[in-house]
Amino acid sequence: MVAEKLDLTKSDKVYYTAKKKAEVVDLGTYPYLTISGQSAPDAERFLSAIEKLYKVAYTIKFMQKAEDLDFKIPKMEGQWWIAGGYEQQHLFESTPQDQWHWRLLMRMPISVSEGVFEAGIAAALSRDKSLDVTSVQYEVINLGECVQCLHVGSYQEEKPTIDKILSLMQEQCLKPNGYHTEIYLSDPRRTAEEKLRTIIRHPVC
Repeated sequence: MVAEKLDLTKSDKVYYTAKKKAEVVDLGTYPYLTISGQSAPDAERFLSAIEKLYKVAYTIKFMQKAEDLDFKIPKMEGQWWIAGGYEQQHLFESTPQDQWHWRLLMRMPISVSEGVFEAGIAAALSRDKSLDVTSVQYEVINLGECVQCLHVGSYQEEKPTIDKILSLMQEQCLKPNGYHTEIYLSDPRRTAEEKLRTIIRHPVC
């Protein structure tokens, strides 16, 4: 009997869904693959980071599949900030893109431990040394309380959605407690720009 493939977008709808109206959600602690850098989002460094993240994710997926723990590759996420951290977020849009800091994340099933991750890195390197994946990290992150909103449309036109989040934060006297996070629900290679669906999420306290 073949074990059912885990799809986090279905098993954890609280995490992977959002409304077009800003709302407060309380999230938990999750394991992630992450990779960080500084560059514009169309720079080679950024595109290479995406490739590395997916290479490790797929290596771990097939290792888990052999253990009857197969899972669907989760949605990629991105955190964005500038020098000075999230307290300087209001200056983000006016900052040259090559000065943007980012961290790409991919949530992993709870079955993926640090040991599984390390074995995945070793396996990926043994199969293909041309793409060095040692910059990919394993992190367990506690998200806690967040304000989020669903954005539909271009990544360059997120400001009205972000304004909804900031307005709710002000109404409820909430302060930023982490980086601007985007969960990319749509594949930009297959989705018209005006139909892209992205969860924008700000950790708060």
